[in-house]
Amino acid sequence: MQKILVIDDDRDMCLLLNRFLTKRGFQVVEHYNGRKALEHISADKPDLILCDFRLEDMDGKQVLIKTREIYPDMPFIIITGYSEVKMAVEMLKLGAFDYVTKPVFPDEILVTIKKALEQENSQAPAAVAAPAAPAVRKSRPAETDDKYIFGKTPEMLNILKQIELVAPTNYSVIIYGESGSGKEAIAQKIHAQSSRRNQPFIAIDCGALSRELAGSELFGHEKGSFTGALNQKIGSMELANGGTIFLDEIANLPYDIQVALLRVVQERKIRRVGGNRDIELDLRIIVASNEKLWDAARVGKFREDLYHRFNEFSINLPPLRERAEDILLYSRHFLAATNRELGKNIVDFSPEVQQVFNSYHWYGNLRELKNVVKRAALLTDGPIVGLQSLPFEIIYHQKLSAETTPAPAPAAAVAAPLAPLPPENTFTPSVPSFHENSLKAVSIDAEYEMIVEALKQSNFNKTKAAKLLNIDRKTLYNKMKQYQQFNNL
Repeated sequence: MQKILVIDDDRDMCLLLNRFLTKRGFQVVEHYNGRKALEHISADKPDLILCDFRLEDMDGKQVLIKTREIYPDMPFIIITGYSEVKMAVEMLKLGAFDYVTKPVFPDEILVTIKKALEQENSQAPAAVAAPAAPAVRKSRPAETDDKYIFGKTPEMLNILKQIELVAPTNYSVIIYGESGSGKEAIAQKIHAQSSRRNQPFIAIDCGALSRELAGSELFGHEKGSFTGALNQKIGSMELANGGTIFLDEIANLPYDIQVALLRVVQERKIRRVGGNRDIELDLRIIVASNEKLWDAARVGKFREDLYHRFNEFSINLPPLRERAEDILLYSRHFLAATNRELGKNIVDFSPEVQQVFNSYHWYGNLRELKNVVKRAALLTDGPIVGLQSLPFEIIYHQKLSAETTPAPAPAAAVAAPLAPLPPENTFTPSVPSFHENSLKAVSIDAEYEMIVEALKQSNFNKTKAAKLLNIDRKTLYNKMKQYQQFNNL
């Protein structure tokens, strides 16, 4: 029986997951704070960890990092709110398998758990050398076409032309773009169209490399070169020899490692930590950053000479919100992939959903869009994805955006300053009318306004909203259930 460790300071959530997963044949262990959970992990290895990002004594990122020190390949799933999606994406780069957003839907989390366990079981036995850090992703050869599609906007068509021009060369390339916008897919496309296509493609998230281990991870080390170096380790640069190495978020590399990397770029040679001989390399270097490296160099965060070495060619990848014409193209691509995964036959999105998708900001870019589509498909029974299957935050975001546009309001609206409600055909209130001439209606009206205002101030983080309202989170959940317009929270 596979063992799942659930870490969440919400005991009701732990109980819900325990009952659900136990019925599905898993053994479930609960812990309500990170310190106790880590003690349990050290003493009794679980098969998978399900961890809330917000804990009483630490956050999920700290738990993930410490878990990786004990079990580098442990499947780790984050539970997070939509306001923390950016942090969740950062944790994926640190080695988390995936994240699920609140509210947690049991069927959705079951699919994610099964995928994580299947991937773990399908992995080949570990090599004799020390395992690679979770910041490293390998493929040989790179394959992008099945997993990623390029849009039809003029910006993306221009990027495809740039890729065709630079791919056959050995130029170093800088890819600029926000997190989740598809920078690694661009790097893989360049590799796939180059003469190195049949050689290794290795991607490294530089933000996940600690100062102490970055040199060892990139350049390798010799046995006994430092405490804990029990075996010789081949570094990622050497593993990529003959192929392409992709350094994501390059500006996060420690400054001393930037100095060592400059020699690699100049001479195409490395020396393992603790070694005494140079190793010749033949590899292409592609880097990516969500900030301009020239600006980072001006403030002393990034070496200017290293920037100029990398800057033989650059590609600027626009965020998803700036290529709105492609949003439905990507959405349908993700929907087709989810149909195959879930065995469904969903045809398309309703016109209302398409309108919401086209106007939403997409803070997490393609990653956020993919997860919204997967979640909506899971909740859809018919052939069309409707508004009722979308996360409440996305629908309500449109309402909040509308509030920022000044418009003359009729007298009746001024007399009843309620937050805008979702469309009537989507949510049916199960409470008395807010304008009913009764003391009970006035009380419900005021309570509703306070809940909405607290949610807005806390960016829909229900724990923070509960604190603002001076109630516990369970009470807030119960209050929200009284209004069916909060069904999808």
